[in-house]
Amino acid sequence: MRPVPQFPALVADRRTRVLGAMEPGSVMLLFAAPHPLRNGDSEYKYRPSSDVLYLTGWEDPEVVVFLRPDAEEPFVLFVQPREPEREVWTGLRAGVEGAVGDFGATAAYPISELSSRLPEMLLGATTLYHDLGIREAMDELVSTALTAARRASRTSHQEVPGAIVSLSRLLHEQRLVKSEAEIDLLREAARITGEAHRAAMKATKPGMYEYELEALIDYTFRALGGVGPGYTSIVGSGANACILHYISNRDQLADGDLVLVDAGCEYGWYTADVTRTWPVNGTFSTPAREIYELVLATNEAVIDKVQPGTPYTALQQLAVRLMTQGLVDLGILVGDVDTLIEDKTYRRFYMHGVGHWLGLDVHDAGKYDLDGEPRTLEPGMVLTVEPGLYVSPMDLEVPERYRGIGVRIEDDVLVTENGPDVLTREIPKRVEDVEALVAG
Repeated sequence: MRPVPQFPALVADRRTRVLGAMEPGSVMLLFAAPHPLRNGDSEYKYRPSSDVLYLTGWEDPEVVVFLRPDAEEPFVLFVQPREPEREVWTGLRAGVEGAVGDFGATAAYPISELSSRLPEMLLGATTLYHDLGIREAMDELVSTALTAARRASRTSHQEVPGAIVSLSRLLHEQRLVKSEAEIDLLREAARITGEAHRAAMKATKPGMYEYELEALIDYTFRALGGVGPGYTSIVGSGANACILHYISNRDQLADGDLVLVDAGCEYGWYTADVTRTWPVNGTFSTPAREIYELVLATNEAVIDKVQPGTPYTALQQLAVRLMTQGLVDLGILVGDVDTLIEDKTYRRFYMHGVGHWLGLDVHDAGKYDLDGEPRTLEPGMVLTVEPGLYVSPMDLEVPERYRGIGVRIEDDVLVTENGPDVLTREIPKRVEDVEALVAG
């Protein structure tokens, strides 16, 4: 294993910032995600932990990261050692030597030595940054190490961590504002994603199956250099578009229906997240167009509000008001708009948030409020804007022409000093542009 080309300098700078933000006398302990079995003895393709990637660029399983800002060895990795007999089956490993030589660790040890070395490494520290409650085995190892460290401290008279603090409070705040290098990776992920969505639009025709579009999208991601999908792709046609996380992708596309595609490419471990909705036959029906244009107008209005200093909650409030008013105008909802908002009646048709942070994870790290107050947007943050309306085919209170219509339009937006920078602006979403591409 060799580092992803963009990562060595990138992660070194991140570690410097994280080490500088840690409390004096603290240590950080970070475990990689396990490598689960798919079925029998077949493994899933391994996707590294995003926090581990962020700090190290390390892609293999079975790695533990230890940071200590006041130590002679501030960055220690515990990794799988080189084992030629295993590498025949699984590929070359960086091993202990590569952890130091290629990944910049100040010290590295085989993962098998973690439990014996950790107690001594905890001595002299007052605070441990670590996330409890994720995996029982991990918690047990930490608890055992702390017990052994306390026992050793009786003779060494050194401090032992008396506080365990969630590392996400520190690390995830660092991840929220992206560097220029990270933004470049997200731009490329968005570019590839755009090519895949356009290819799917061009290929769409009645009689196809949802999985055919999914296959074309996945192929385009890989063919253009992406890692693959950053999350399981959603291809929902007809009433399937009203199922928010529909991933079966096995039904046939019918003439007159819409198809909703939510798919994003992962590139350099950073993912795009894009949704477009289009007519299977290339022409929006009148009711479908009415719903679509309401969602599109909301998407564009919320994007315009992605400005430094805007409270994050203001985006959702704007989306809710615009779509509630639009639903009243269409006769789908009846009543006073303010009352419908206060009573959350709109949630029959719009039941999710207007967006989320984006980066190494599709729902990326970072809080949406600080000290009980809504967080305000800052340059370097990247978020999605994804209003949607979903009219159940079984909702008999809605005019029949709207039943079974689901529409979501989602873009990836970078906050800049000069306003929103829509990374996915090249992916068609105006009615005329979408129809022209699908009709081909």
